[in-house]
Amino acid sequence: MFWLSFLKQSTLVHLCFAISYFTSGLLLNFVQAILYFGLRPFNKTLYRKINYYLSYSFACQLVFMSEWWAGTNLTIYVNKDEYDKYYGKEHGYLIMNHSYEIDWLMGWQFCDGIGVLGNCKAYAKKSIQYMPPIGWMWKFSEFVFLERSYEKDKEIIKQQIGKICEYPDPVWLLLTPEGTRFTEMKHEASLKFAMEKNLPLLKHHLTPRTRGFTTSLTHFRGKIPVIYNIQLAFEKDAKVPPTLMSMLFGKPVHAHLYIERIPVEQIPEGEAESAKWLHDLFVVKDKMMESFANTGDFFQESGVKRVEPFHRAPRIYSLINTVGWAIVTLTPMLYYLVGLLFSGRLIYFSIGAAIVAAFYILLQKSIGMSQISHGSSYGTEKKK
Repeated sequence: MFWLSFLKQSTLVHLCFAISYFTSGLLLNFVQAILYFGLRPFNKTLYRKINYYLSYSFACQLVFMSEWWAGTNLTIYVNKDEYDKYYGKEHGYLIMNHSYEIDWLMGWQFCDGIGVLGNCKAYAKKSIQYMPPIGWMWKFSEFVFLERSYEKDKEIIKQQIGKICEYPDPVWLLLTPEGTRFTEMKHEASLKFAMEKNLPLLKHHLTPRTRGFTTSLTHFRGKIPVIYNIQLAFEKDAKVPPTLMSMLFGKPVHAHLYIERIPVEQIPEGEAESAKWLHDLFVVKDKMMESFANTGDFFQESGVKRVEPFHRAPRIYSLINTVGWAIVTLTPMLYYLVGLLFSGRLIYFSIGAAIVAAFYILLQKSIGMSQISHGSSYGTEKKK
């Protein structure tokens, strides 16, 4: 429909989404802060149960943008018997390739379907925790913030893994062992490093960094029962690039998501042995990506056992939540902004214009954070 296509392209609509998203995030941060300091010291379990819904209310607005606004098609490859029996019912440690700007969002979309989105956590750079509202949201939700110094990070991992394993409801903790998104420059540096260390040469991935995984494994073994090996791919010749900008403009992408459930007891003990296990896993992941690049199929040339794909209808909760926040936030905000912009006084107009500009910059900065070009300096000459 023409009018719907027009709305999806409208900068004004995008601005309204930004106003609702960031305002709701700050309101949720405020509630989180009250509970973090007023409830958590006395009842961690109740705090974490309430925080699940606060985190979900924020994160599912981006799931709405993917599922309902853009109409993303997510094809899932998973053992259906295990899916029905285990998924969303147990703690899980996720290992995922880091190849696209929206790989994390595809993971969120899947997690929303199994009811763990509010308890999805990840390893993140320490600097992110200071960025409102998403950094504050993650801080109050006990994400694992790292300083990129192993001596400091191993203590942080020990403490945060301990906290996460205490959660009363299933938690999924994401690690991207490549450390940064795949680019040709980073891949070249990765191959050089792998040759120097006599490690497997990967064509579609960066050489995984094993210390974070092996350190975590020693602390969650016996507490988190399974590792979920996740492989995400998009068609390389797709007309719509898999980016947040595409989704903001309502352009659908087609993601292929393979998930393998691996009991932790299958992972060998010992740092060297578990590091080798991770390298071997990435060799298989690389074969899957090579097969997908050649045939559009994970299994045809990889030797991995085929599982049949299925599609899941989007849940209604992300739609209801996003529409609800739009009503609650946009009604007073737009009334206030329109009053300022049409007041007839330069000072009020300037204030209104500055507020609008601030939300627009926040939107652009948030999109920029997801872009591959804004990733870490891994593999560049400036990296020391």
